[in-house]
Amino acid sequence: MSESSLPFRRSKDRLARRFFWLLAALPISLITAILILLFYRAWPILHTKSLVDLFTGRVWLPNQGLFGFLPFILGTIWVTIVAMIIAVPPCLLTAIFLAEYARPRLQTMMKPLLDLLAAIPSVVYGVWGMLTIVPLVQSIGPKVSYALGVIPIFKSHNPTGFSVLAGGIVLAVMIAPFIIAVTYEVLRTVPSGYREASLAVGATKWETVKYAVLPQTLPGVIAGSVLGASRALGETMAVLMVVGNVPKVSVSIFDPAYPLPALIANNYGEMMSIPLYDAALMTAALILLVIVLLFNISSTIFLRSILGKARP
Repeated sequence: MSESSLPFRRSKDRLARRFFWLLAALPISLITAILILLFYRAWPILHTKSLVDLFTGRVWLPNQGLFGFLPFILGTIWVTIVAMIIAVPPCLLTAIFLAEYARPRLQTMMKPLLDLLAAIPSVVYGVWGMLTIVPLVQSIGPKVSYALGVIPIFKSHNPTGFSVLAGGIVLAVMIAPFIIAVTYEVLRTVPSGYREASLAVGATKWETVKYAVLPQTLPGVIAGSVLGASRALGETMAVLMVVGNVPKVSVSIFDPAYPLPALIANNYGEMMSIPLYDAALMTAALILLVIVLLFNISSTIFLRSILGKARP
């Protein structure tokens, strides 16, 4: 290599480094720009109303200037928690079966099916939820309330079936393909030597999975669940169609709710004639974005702490 070509190669290297640095900084810049824009659009109501009144208010009457976000924040968290409780255990077991027990032919068949489920539009899940899940919840609500009504979370006063539980079931089905796919790929990254060594000392297949495979993949399994929860937090159409859309604080899983994405989707076209309505909906979007960011940041910190403890 001639010495005359070194400056040119170094300049190309610096240019490539700067280009990739810009690409890496683009997501952070985009999120920052979205936060700034939402804060700017939400400033009129943030400047007029106190944060305590906005975040703890239970009444949503835009015509009277009352903008209480507590029912919508709790509705978003409620539906997401129910969806994760329903989705994570069966998804984890399904991924373990596909990665450790299923024959290669079945694995080959299941992967396209999971991709197909992930690609179905959310409105189709919403229609399916209205036709199937809502009547199911409507029928089992009184029975569960009769059997477990002493526990407030299972008491039913809603005869319609449009509820937190219906939204959670539909969301659980929607996020299942993502959780299964990520968990499956993570489980397949464990070297076969771990399995062979465990089986060689007399461990059963399940003991091998439990003690040799899962401990190696715990951060990845958690990451798959976090991905599913992030999808659930921002889902709009499917939840909007089955959750009831009643701005009240839900106490039971059979109560209707009103998540933040549904609030924005339902009311954005009506905001022009009411003062502060635009700013209120922009505040709802800002709150939703902050919730998702805090959730993902805390999950990342938790994963890093697990990885740090796992290292010798």
